[in-house]
Amino acid sequence: MSMGLERRPLTASDARDWAALLNAIEAADGSDEFTSEQDQAEALSNPNRDYPRGSIAIYDGPAMIGYGALAFRTVPEPDQNVYHAGGVHPDYRARGLGAELLDWAERTAVPLNHERFPGRPMALSSGCLNANAAAVALHEQRGYQPVRWFHDMVRDLSQPIPEPVTDDQITITGYQPDMAEHARLIRNESFRDHWGSAETSPQSWAHFLATSAFRPGFSFLAYQQDEPLGMLMASEHEARQERTGRRDLYIDLVGTRAAARKRGIATALLATAMSAARAAGFDQASLGVDADSLTGAVGLYERSGFTVARTWTAYRKQLT
Repeated sequence: MSMGLERRPLTASDARDWAALLNAIEAADGSDEFTSEQDQAEALSNPNRDYPRGSIAIYDGPAMIGYGALAFRTVPEPDQNVYHAGGVHPDYRARGLGAELLDWAERTAVPLNHERFPGRPMALSSGCLNANAAAVALHEQRGYQPVRWFHDMVRDLSQPIPEPVTDDQITITGYQPDMAEHARLIRNESFRDHWGSAETSPQSWAHFLATSAFRPGFSFLAYQQDEPLGMLMASEHEARQERTGRRDLYIDLVGTRAAARKRGIATALLATAMSAARAAGFDQASLGVDADSLTGAVGLYERSGFTVARTWTAYRKQLT
């Protein structure tokens, strides 16, 4: 353990320091996911996180130089994953802090998950960019198995965007607050067969919709008469534009209910959102996708003009 460093849980007062650490990590690793103090303050208010017991911040004097945070399921799931996110400032790497954070996560996750779901098996999941050779080696040396791959995909909005086309029974409409529950139900049904996905609770959904990054004006739902069939929810992270000079519409979620698939709904939602974004001055759209999606999402996005910018590996280690 590195001496002279303070270790304690993340608190609401750490938002600025946490954002500074994350941005230093992103600048070194090239993930293009910059954040702001406001973003991290909102993350610290997430109702599904137990930051007093399920997080750690490592400080060297006034600077946060490492962190770890656990995310637990809200309902029992067969694989019972607990997710760990963590990182070390580039100036403090190769000192054993990454291994310390994994030790902390494994030691902390088991009793907290048992408290929520007594007697159920539990695996700890983590992840890193494929290009981060040191992080890949650390996970593999400590017994984590690669189980899934995810792409970050980007679409240049200066390129032609096709007109949204669906059958004549489908209507696409801009998101309004009274559609929140429709969007949540579509999200839960459409992601039910996705790897690692769990139900989104009303509390979690309300938290997402209340974030400063959420952009209702670039989010859309698809209906057949009064029946909601598909949705696209989008955000804009202003810290990314400040760092990169590119205004990016981040597509958080695209989903179609199972019975309504193969009708062009997701493609039409994407075209609608991208056209609206281009008209508003956005430079690009981006999203994340499971490389092995059972619904063929990668092909859908490629046909809509998205290309792979980088790939992440999801690792898992069975703990109980």
